[in-house]
Amino acid sequence: MVHSILVPEEWRDWELIDSGGGQKLERWGQYVMARPDPRVIWGKGDAKTWKNADAVFEDSGWKLRTPLPANWVISYDKMKFRLKATDFKHTGVFAEQAVNWSWLGQQQAKSVLNLFAYTGGATMAAALAGAHVTHVDSSRPALMWASENTKLSGISKERIRWIQDDALKFVKREIRRGVKYDGIIMDPPRFGRGVSGEVWKLEEKLPELTWACKEILSSTPLFFLINAYTADLSSIALGNLLADVMGKEVEFGELGLKESSKGRILPAGIFARWSVIQA
Repeated sequence: MVHSILVPEEWRDWELIDSGGGQKLERWGQYVMARPDPRVIWGKGDAKTWKNADAVFEDSGWKLRTPLPANWVISYDKMKFRLKATDFKHTGVFAEQAVNWSWLGQQQAKSVLNLFAYTGGATMAAALAGAHVTHVDSSRPALMWASENTKLSGISKERIRWIQDDALKFVKREIRRGVKYDGIIMDPPRFGRGVSGEVWKLEEKLPELTWACKEILSSTPLFFLINAYTADLSSIALGNLLADVMGKEVEFGELGLKESSKGRILPAGIFARWSVIQA
């Protein structure tokens, strides 16, 4: 078992400027935005920089100091993302995932399953690396958003199969159909509901889903990546689960975001991953 703390270093269109007081200050392209983050229990590093925020998310929603467009585009490597200031404080991109996108870009899988795939960052990374990707999410708006991103990025529509479905139900159907994948990605929420109202609770359902996914891995699998955001579950637990399922040593740890103001690392998620190519 290898423990790691991974921080993206290659972003040009995004920056964590500062953090403190339960908030983070980020630059998304040309816009600076302040959003709440319960993990930020320390003080602000540079209070003056916060005055430059174009938008601040508060309990009542976004407070705009500068008019924002309905959407705008940023890039990471060859991928393009259409951003929006959503009513639930997100922009459509989780910047810390760039370390996993880079890792996926070095894998050599031909067929990949991406579960809880959201706006498609991991899908695009795998497709650009040469894979045919099955992209599964229970949210139709998220699927449409991901489809927009792939078109912006110039990815051929033949590379991606779009599925709106509950992740566990879909995997069980793939088992019955005998479908196999070289690589599997999953980014499950702490709590959610499937297309037909299926209840998802991470601690209850993740082991079942992970073991089910093993049955649809090819005879010579290339990778398996699990990402999560809950503070209730340790990365050690994810690592133990994936090592148990794969019967092999895995890498696990935290994903972080590094401030440009003071260099502090903001915890942003946990992960466990295994691959033939230890990129």
